[in-house]
Amino acid sequence: MSTVDSKLAMGLQTPCYVYDLDLLDETLRRIRNELNKHANYHQHYAIKANTDPTVLRHIAAAGFGADCVSGGEIRAALAAGFAPSEISFAGVGKADWEIRLAIESDIECFNVESIAELEVINSIAQQMNATARVCFRINPDVGAHTHANITTGLAENKFGIAREDMQKVVRLAGEMSNVKCIGLHFHIGSQILDMTDFRELCQRVNELQDELDAAGIPTMSIINVGGGLGVDYDDPDDHPYADFTAFYDTIAQTLKLREGQQLITELGRAVVAQMGSLVTKVLYVKQGSVKQFVIVDAGMTDLIRPALYGARHRIENLGAEDTTESGDISARGTATYDVVGPICESSDVFATGITLPVAKRGDYIRICSAGAYGQTMASQYNTRPLPNVVCRQNN
Repeated sequence: MSTVDSKLAMGLQTPCYVYDLDLLDETLRRIRNELNKHANYHQHYAIKANTDPTVLRHIAAAGFGADCVSGGEIRAALAAGFAPSEISFAGVGKADWEIRLAIESDIECFNVESIAELEVINSIAQQMNATARVCFRINPDVGAHTHANITTGLAENKFGIAREDMQKVVRLAGEMSNVKCIGLHFHIGSQILDMTDFRELCQRVNELQDELDAAGIPTMSIINVGGGLGVDYDDPDDHPYADFTAFYDTIAQTLKLREGQQLITELGRAVVAQMGSLVTKVLYVKQGSVKQFVIVDAGMTDLIRPALYGARHRIENLGAEDTTESGDISARGTATYDVVGPICESSDVFATGITLPVAKRGDYIRICSAGAYGQTMASQYNTRPLPNVVCRQNN
């Protein structure tokens, strides 16, 4: 059941993200239970999904590592208590200052995505009289059954090093004085619900490791298969947790790790999506020539996923203090609406043609499953303030 109701909503300055820390902690416990089945499995939280400091502290306290894609995220991870030895730094465009920060912080490794980047890391490490540990992100050319904009493992994507260049870059790193190659990194996309995709990735990793063995290249100590596990956006209250058991079982049954190898996963969305709701208030109910619009005070500046990806979030009308004497909003009946925001863009739409309890000015609207890629992607377009945030915990 939702932890957000009209009574809670009335105490919020909307638009406002509400984070259920009890749900987050239970999610972390379930992931830990799966990791504990495998002595050599580790989870690095993909910080880009949600960078709220309170959320980060809870995840760090659970003993997870951090997957960062910017210098700012490295700083946020360190401030939240993540161990430097369990921080990896990925991304296709690492700036020089970010590389220096990562080396100074003595993070676990860089996930390198090009020869040009490898050369720069080696040069900067040499200037700093240091050795930088690197994993190579190899593009496995494995598709994922997800949105085209969040598929990352195909040959035409900008991410990673081409499979045919893998041996070349590994040997090149071995010739450099200030880098040490310790592993391989992969990531095929996000919001993946079909375990076949992860099975195909693991099979491809097996093939690539066999190629390295045949070439006489020493075994890597780390295999990082990334993240991408999806969540149920349609029915989040009844399915608040991703299928972590299926995810880790698929990896364990398919991936052939060498003796002593450590496995890293990088779940982000599956960790934080369901703990978050975006609460917004109805400004107007507008009757168009064909449609009815519920115009709310949140916009694409607060939650851009629907505009950016065509993403669907479950939307609920929580009503207001005076909904009915019993507080039962269903007594109003229902109507069909487009739920839209105030931003001066036609794409500022949260949902079209959805059925809700009849909406009135002052009602509170809950947009579910907004804990991932919501607050962290917010902007101040139209010179709007950033959304408020409230973290709640009962236990």
